[in-house]
Amino acid sequence: MTAGSYSCNFTCPWCQNWEISKSEPEIKNPVYISPERFVKMCELEKCKGTSLSFNEPTLMFEYAIDLFPLAKRKGLKNTFVSNGYMTLKALQMLKEAGLDAINFDVKGDKQAVREYCQADVDVVWRNIKEAKKLGLHVEVTNLIVPDVNDSKEKILELIRKHLQAAGADTPLHFTRYYPAYMFQAPPTQIRTLETARELAVREGVNFAYIGNVPGHKYENTYCPKCGTLLIERLGLSITKMNLTDSFCPKCGRDIPIVIR
Repeated sequence: MTAGSYSCNFTCPWCQNWEISKSEPEIKNPVYISPERFVKMCELEKCKGTSLSFNEPTLMFEYAIDLFPLAKRKGLKNTFVSNGYMTLKALQMLKEAGLDAINFDVKGDKQAVREYCQADVDVVWRNIKEAKKLGLHVEVTNLIVPDVNDSKEKILELIRKHLQAAGADTPLHFTRYYPAYMFQAPPTQIRTLETARELAVREGVNFAYIGNVPGHKYENTYCPKCGTLLIERLGLSITKMNLTDSFCPKCGRDIPIVIR
């Protein structure tokens, strides 16, 4: 099964953002927002930074290279939410332009990514490792899709790759799939997500999360040493912060978090 692409270099048939990523571009009357206007919009909305996402931002590489230095001059942070399928040179150029943080959406194990996304996931893991070396704030996400990448063996493969490439303190998110685009399997069972998180913690991941399940307790951040609730979330909102600077208030464990 394959899927056409306009705004993504992957062909995931379950694309959760397909309404925009698979929409045919408007050629005759395109809407263009210049990097300069983008930064002004961020300032007017009192945003803390820019984020290129949903459509694969690697396809907006030149735009990002123009945007990020302008945003930096205004004190804004720059972020990418990406499938991570770029060259090492491109990643280096993004860092030099002002990229601060990147979320890599890994999509699953090697076989699933090859079959459904027409890509080599080893390239993504290579880039995750390089992004850490460059000093970027890195997080990793894996959408768990029923009968595609939800077996214990596939999840363990991904967790161990994560530990090798990103390290124990790099956040790992297991997110819930919903039927979309060309894929009509039922939504991921919440228990499957919980099992994935349990496996990640058992294997040594210090910050493992469940996503796309608003109100779930594992949206939150807990101290990996003593279990104290540090950051409480509801969907995209932070509802409680319980940190002393960047340390656990109970046991003093250093929490690798960006506070701004």
